[in-house]
Amino acid sequence: MGTVFSFDVRGGEPAAVRAALDEAVAELHRADEVFSTYRDDSEVSRLARGELTLDACAPEVAEVLELAAEAERVSEGWFSTRYRGRLDPTGIVKGWAVERAARRITAAAGAGGVSVNGGGDVQVLGTPGAERPWRVGVSDPLRPGGLAAVVSAAGAAELAVATSGSAERGAHVVDPRTGLSAVTDLLSVTVVAPGLTWADCWATAAFAMGAREGLRWLESLPGVEGLLITAGDEVRCTGGLAAWLG
Repeated sequence: MGTVFSFDVRGGEPAAVRAALDEAVAELHRADEVFSTYRDDSEVSRLARGELTLDACAPEVAEVLELAAEAERVSEGWFSTRYRGRLDPTGIVKGWAVERAARRITAAAGAGGVSVNGGGDVQVLGTPGAERPWRVGVSDPLRPGGLAAVVSAAGAAELAVATSGSAERGAHVVDPRTGLSAVTDLLSVTVVAPGLTWADCWATAAFAMGAREGLRWLESLPGVEGLLITAGDEVRCTGGLAAWLG
């Protein structure tokens, strides 16, 4: 998936935690082998070239494509599994894989708190300690090394924070209507939601929409909050975001 993953696990029996971590890491490598568009031999690459049918792929491929179809429906086409005309579900795979890894570790290790970070997109479950919530920093796209906000998971059993933008990877988000790089007044969109699968999708879709439409659309999604930063250094937030900052 072309990025770095990190794990923070609190509590649980050490041997069980180690075994759960090993299994989660193996699953992430498998996801990369199956879904990577950088690998010519991945199942997704072979599916895109017509060398495999969907039925011949691993069951996870159909699962991810079904989730992606739902994301496309909810976003009215602003989220898409096609990148410049080619099948590319990587816009949903990373969030899906990170969320799945976090839930697997929690279930297998009996940990009281789990945080998995995939390239800056984070899924947290439980708590890191008594009276201590998980806190996730949101990078400032205009001030490298700085934070635009800090999201606190206080009071939430699960929370995800995903950011899409041009600061780290340049103009990589495509307008699905044109197949060209999205022309937007935004530098970044951060979405806060219970699960990273959807948070990652919604951040990408809202970024492609632009500040005005993206904010309006995020406001319409239940259980979802957003932080949008424009090229003019203007910060726009959904109405309920303040409850998650701290």
